[in-house]
Parts: sequence; structure tokens; C-alpha cells
Amino acid sequence: MEDKDFLLFVKKIKEKTAIDLSQYKEAQMKRRLTTLREKYGFDTFSAYWNALERDKKLMNEFLDRMTINVSEFWRNPSRWDAMEKKFLPEMIRNHSRVKIWSAACSTGEEPYTLSMIISELGAQDRTSILATDLDNIVLQKAAQGIYQDRSIRDVPRNYLNKYFSKQDGDNLAVNPQLKRNITFKQQNLLHDTFDTGFDVIVCRNVMIYFTEEAKHMLYHKFSKALKPGGLLFVGSTEQIFSPGQYDFDSVETFFYRKRA
Repeated sequence: MEDKDFLLFVKKIKEKTAIDLSQYKEAQMKRRLTTLREKYGFDTFSAYWNALERDKKLMNEFLDRMTINVSEFWRNPSRWDAMEKKFLPEMIRNHSRVKIWSAACSTGEEPYTLSMIISELGAQDRTSILATDLDNIVLQKAAQGIYQDRSIRDVPRNYLNKYFSKQDGDNLAVNPQLKRNITFKQQNLLHDTFDTGFDVIVCRNVMIYFTEEAKHMLYHKFSKALKPGGLLFVGSTEQIFSPGQYDFDSVETFFYRKRA
């Protein structure tokens, strides 16, 4: 009975929001949403759904809970070191304009990290960064660019001094100039069509929540969105096995280049 209850909930969410929960790993998603449902005293997903339809605040909390909003500046610093010292300088040298996409950007730490590196490389005026996420609430936070200490623990000292300023309490704000070349936009990775012609796509620590079928579909979509020679940067637990099936070559740990 509970499985039928959940499956009907999944169907209604897809009809209402175009979010396909069946493409997320079921056990993880079901556990997360059961906790949220029980928090408000609903015994079934059917009762929870009826409440979501009536209450926008509940719906927003549902959307926030089902997306994975965990992000930090320079997450896995050694990988960002490769981006800073090798891959972005290479892109900037070889292209008059560089088009970057930070997919599933959460609260914005990743696109601002990219913007800082690009600014240091002197290429902000010829670089664009599209930053997308399913959750409009976290995108609003990203656009504000205000962060707590825990988000910036891996930011190199020279970047911290140059691109952050203290706010009230322990909060820090990113330098407004970092926002100049970033466009924040709501997007459903599993449903929406993608723009094309990207030189770099960064999509980290979100694929682990999807089914194998959803991952397979997304890697094909990312490959089509990249220019030949373009780069896909994935998370530290998201190594792509058999990247050739997506027209990728592994060029360094967690970096994949689209074949020319």
C-alpha cells in the first residue's frame, strides 16, 4: 500500500512540476520525503500531496528538501587547483570568448569560485557563466552572494582577502564585481533542454542521487551541450566509467574532454 501511495505521489509531482522523482534513487528520495511528510503529521503521501497543493510554503519546502543543497567554495581544492592552473588558462588562451555552465549550482559557491579564478586570469570581460539549479529559493540566495564561515574554509587566502568583505555577524559577502558575468537561472536537468556551445560544464555532487538511467541520459545531454574539445568537471564520487560512450576522454581525475 505504501509503495502505491508513493508511486501515485511521484506521478502527481511530475504532472504538477515536471520533476521526475523516479529518476532519483528511490530509497534515498523516499527516506528524505518520508521524514518531511511525517514532520507535519501526514500518515500517507496522498495526504501530504493534498497539503502541498493547498500550501505554497509547504511546496517550497518540499522542493528545497528534494534538492541537495550542500556546497562550498573550492570543494576538493586539489581539483580546483587543476581548473585554476591548467584547464581555464588553456580555454582562455585558445578561445576569444569562454562559455561556462555551472549546473546544479545550489547557493552559488561554485559559480563564484569560477568567477574569482577567471577574474584573476584577467578574462572576466570575455567569459560568461550560466549558473542553474532546480530550486529557485537557493538561486535567490546565490544571487545575494552572502555566506557563512563554513562555506569559505577552503578559499585560498589571497582570494579571501580580495573577493570577500565582512557583513553583520560572521557573514561574508562576495565582491559585486564577481556577479558581472554570472547569470542565475532555474532549470530542471532531467526535463529541460540544454543550451549548447559550452567550453566548460561543471556538474558536481548531484549525479550520485540519480538512477543509472538518468545519469546515462544526462551524460549524453552534457556531451551534446559541449563544444568539441570542451570540458566536463564532475564530483569526487562521480567517476564516469566508459566515458567513450558519451564521446568523452578522461584527461585528469574527474575531468572529461569531449572528443573533437
